[in-house]
Amino acid sequence: MKKLKLESIEKYVEKNISEFHSKRLKSLETLKLDKILSRKNPYLFKAKNVLTSEQIVKSILDAHISSNEETIFGDWLEGLAIHINSLTYGGWKSGIQGIDLEFDSKKRRYIVTIKSGPNWGNSSQTQKMISDFQTAIKTLRTSNSKLNIIAINGCCYGKDSRPDKKGIYYKYCGQLFWEFISGDKELYIKLIKPLGFKAKEKNEEYNDSYAKVINKFTMGFSQQFCLKDGAINWPKLVAFNSKKND
Repeated sequence: MKKLKLESIEKYVEKNISEFHSKRLKSLETLKLDKILSRKNPYLFKAKNVLTSEQIVKSILDAHISSNEETIFGDWLEGLAIHINSLTYGGWKSGIQGIDLEFDSKKRRYIVTIKSGPNWGNSSQTQKMISDFQTAIKTLRTSNSKLNIIAINGCCYGKDSRPDKKGIYYKYCGQLFWEFISGDKELYIKLIKPLGFKAKEKNEEYNDSYAKVINKFTMGFSQQFCLKDGAINWPKLVAFNSKKND
């Protein structure tokens, strides 16, 4: 294992963080009001006595953005984790379906699936991951039957008090995950500084676009789903969201 230098991480972040911000901005600018309206529960807005177009628009937009950004940044962090592991253990991005990272250490082959946080999926999604691990192990052992393979579900943040999942795989979260792929116990803290590279500048650009989308969607919602007196036309909104196609 090679010792990780923080300068290597800083260079990678400075070179690649713009990709995250670009995807985040593009996702916002290509949104369609009808698309996000069709995915939200209109009854909830009525039950909460939401009275204005802007309240509804901001609520559905913020929920969409939060979920979408988690996915975009999770994918970006996966790339960072693979890069860090390549510097310390010589790891590589796996070509096996469902596996993100492979590396060798102490006569073991580690296969890693990387997720953002510990609560990333339901029981069926977890079972799918286990199935992917089992398939990957069979695939790798076709060329080397004696290969000692350890399956890992790595999570970029959070905690899990029981990493050993009945010997089937291990779940390493937060500090434990970053230490596992790098050998550095403090890496999870050290990452904070480089990840803030040009964050203020990029967020100012993003906030400008966000304000425009809020204004555009609010105007569009009012035109489509408000009565002449300005009240929300709830029957029309519910019909748009839930009426079956003729």
